[in-house]
Amino acid sequence: MILRSLFVSLALAASLVRAENLLPANARVAVIGDSITEQKLYSKYIEAYLLACTGRQDITVFQFGWSGERAGGFAARLKNDLSVFNPTVATTCYGMNDGSYVAYTDAIGAEYEKNMRLVLDGLKEMGVKNIAVGSPGAVDTKFFTRFEPAIYNDNLAHLRDIAKKLAGEYGQSFANVHDTMIAAMAKAKPALGENYDVCGADGFHPGPNGHLLMAEAFLKGLKMEGNIGTITLNLSGESTASTGHKITSSQAGSVTLESTTWPFCFDADPKASWSTRSILPFTTFNQDLNRYTLVVKGLTKDKAKVTWGAASQEFTKAQLETGINLAAEFPTTPFDAAFADLLGAIGSKQSFETTMIKNLITHFRSLGKEAEGDPEFSAALNVLKKKSMAKQQQYDANVRKRLKAVMHTITVE
Repeated sequence: MILRSLFVSLALAASLVRAENLLPANARVAVIGDSITEQKLYSKYIEAYLLACTGRQDITVFQFGWSGERAGGFAARLKNDLSVFNPTVATTCYGMNDGSYVAYTDAIGAEYEKNMRLVLDGLKEMGVKNIAVGSPGAVDTKFFTRFEPAIYNDNLAHLRDIAKKLAGEYGQSFANVHDTMIAAMAKAKPALGENYDVCGADGFHPGPNGHLLMAEAFLKGLKMEGNIGTITLNLSGESTASTGHKITSSQAGSVTLESTTWPFCFDADPKASWSTRSILPFTTFNQDLNRYTLVVKGLTKDKAKVTWGAASQEFTKAQLETGINLAAEFPTTPFDAAFADLLGAIGSKQSFETTMIKNLITHFRSLGKEAEGDPEFSAALNVLKKKSMAKQQQYDANVRKRLKAVMHTITVE
């Protein structure tokens, strides 16, 4: 029995590595970057995805965004600030400020590379084994006014290439934030108008639409596989569901499920830049990261109506036999309320993390000499660190309370 349990545990660990090889068991993920990270949008989407959409609750996330920061700024605070969390996985997103809002020069590239090396070396020294090295994002082709948008995007593209080179050199993954945003913006503006901002109303702090693109790039950089689940509804036989989705009742043309793995959910507006849904037609988030597949067997008609929760849509027999992506096809889902509640709790947690790091922990760096010569003072600082993390863990526990099974019904007629 002991050997069997050990074999099962090893098999589970191996499957986690194969499916999500940057997120080993009990991964501790630090989301690191400048003011765009401190907006706590893409970091919130990443955390929600890692907890709810993978079905794993062994993952812990902490965001370390700092407004106005360059890679060198984080390198200076890296050891002190990360010491409270001790991450094993990290994402980094620098370059927007490192480009200095001018045309690219070799000096800008050299400074960025030097400081990114300090960051990557520092993370390695801290014991961070897996890193998604992110490129900088992009600036909006209409709303960025600090400099000519095309010229600054060229600057950011050079920094993207440096980040990619370093990721390869250090044996780490690369998250192509820049191209993900540029490609979506090139498609979205002709469809929704030039006033549809992809990179923010100020040109470089994106709204939820742009942050979803950033999350997409980082989740791919973290090697997320994207299969939320598969439900096979058999009209003339037994229906089945993949791991994370338990069929609690089944009758002709209908299954009721209890799902502990959720699809990623979006808000409702299909056109506004403050809407995550509005950017979906111009990127591959659902196809690559959010596949919640319904396969229907035993159909005798050319078409059928699928009802999921309160919404219904019609599909062809061929579509249903091949499989439809419920997360992409249905603008409202039975998971929406639970997902919104989860995002709210994560937002509160990450807001505390910003306050904790910027207002308290980072200042301990300036007290190093005093701490070295005064054991009692050093012990007091350690107590503050522990108390701060205990408060953060309360917020984290509040997030995890939201990760409950969602009951929902799928009907085909």
